[in-house]
Amino acid sequence: MNRAAIPYSKARPIRILLCDDHALVMDGVRSRLESYDHVSIVGEAGNGQEALTQARDLRPDIVLMDISMPVMNGIEATEKFRETLPEIKVVILSMHENPEYLRTARQAGARGFILKDVSSNDMVRAIEAIASGGEVYSPGLETMSDTRATPDDNMPLTSRERTVLRLLAQGASNKHVARELDISVRTVETHRRNIKRKLGIDSSAGLVRYAIEKGLVTLDNTAAG
Repeated sequence: MNRAAIPYSKARPIRILLCDDHALVMDGVRSRLESYDHVSIVGEAGNGQEALTQARDLRPDIVLMDISMPVMNGIEATEKFRETLPEIKVVILSMHENPEYLRTARQAGARGFILKDVSSNDMVRAIEAIASGGEVYSPGLETMSDTRATPDDNMPLTSRERTVLRLLAQGASNKHVARELDISVRTVETHRRNIKRKLGIDSSAGLVRYAIEKGLVTLDNTAAG
């Protein structure tokens, strides 16, 4: 693990909110962490929206967040935490060893990305480092992610909206985008409306031109191509 800070050393336990739509996974993470006296599980949520609601009352130090969940996925929830509860640190806990997920999570504001199959000791050391102000990413993923091109940071879109725009500009249907990102078709439609509203663009052709100008896609990879 890459740890940028000394281990957490405050007297009180590190307060953690778990967020995963699979009860067995959440039970497993809880049982692993509860054996450590300085870690306290203060709540559990089944999706990102529930996590945000609970976090406002529970005020955890850290949210351990899955990515693929109904209602609101982990990336969207991470962006909401950054905007509304920035003092709470979000850590993605995923089974996907995918550098694209890591890059998107970091853009959304995640302070760490940990694979679910890490040892209990590594998970707790990561939590300690993040609670102390550091950032932690599973070995290898950060290097792979850094080799990928990043979009224009001046775009008024969230990282998830950028991904949706890229897929749409490549000619993907709403159903294909939903399947690719593991979200509902309704969520894709909402993203499309928000993208058009933010950019002041009414047509699909206009979205394609914008995506090309910002380097999200090349002319050969667009719907027009």
